[in-house]
Amino acid sequence: MKEALQACVTLSRYHYTPNPDLFLLGERWITRAERSVASVRRFVRDTAGDWDAFGDAPEIAELLVSELATNAMAYGTADAPARNVIRVTVGKLGALLVVDVYDSCVEIPRMRRPSDLETSGRGLSIVEDLSHNWGWTLNPYGKSVWFQLLAWP
Repeated sequence: MKEALQACVTLSRYHYTPNPDLFLLGERWITRAERSVASVRRFVRDTAGDWDAFGDAPEIAELLVSELATNAMAYGTADAPARNVIRVTVGKLGALLVVDVYDSCVEIPRMRRPSDLETSGRGLSIVEDLSHNWGWTLNPYGKSVWFQLLAWP
């Protein structure tokens, strides 16, 4: 029972319900291929820049989406060709840039604390440190991992 309550608290902390005020700026579907990460980085950076996100928001968004897309490729379910894609959306919610990375895996993302000598495992820590807010949303077909950045005055 204690574990179930902890899971509910954790889900409520990271759950993001799409707001009807979210204005979709762009959407991209990518395959699970390494070259796709570079493509989605450019897409997010260019979309943020095209909509005049200020300061270094486009570059930070580019870095953070790279971490989330890499995780989706590494840990997302690739058991069926129809589910072997990743969807990335970029939206505007007031002053916030919202980037959402969807994959078909329903496993909740877990923050790791790698040792100084490990070469991986820092992606979600980077997202947490550099974003205004981040989290995930589970649905019957997988999950979305998202982040928000302050991008407009």
